[in-house]
Amino acid sequence: MPIQVTLDVMLAKRKMRSRELAEAIGITEANLSLLKSGKVRGVRFDTLAAICRTLQCQPGELLSYLDVPELPPEA
Repeated sequence: MPIQVTLDVMLAKRKMRSRELAEAIGITEANLSLLKSGKVRGVRFDTLAAICRTLQCQPGELLSYLDVPELPPEA
C-alpha cells in the first residue's frame, strides 16, 4: 500500500504506550494496533484529530505516501 503509517514512531518520540493512547482517544487497543500496522482501509477524521491532539503532532507526521506500484489483488 502506498500509504505508510508511522504512528509507532510518534509514540516512541512521545514516550507513550499504545494502551495509553487508545485510552486517551477512546478506541480499543486492537483497533489502534490495526491502524499502526496499516491494515485498515481508512481512518475517521475525528480519530485522526484525537490522535494528533493527544500526541501534539500533525497528520503528516503520522502518514506518508510512498510512490511504489501496487501489486494486483490476490485471486
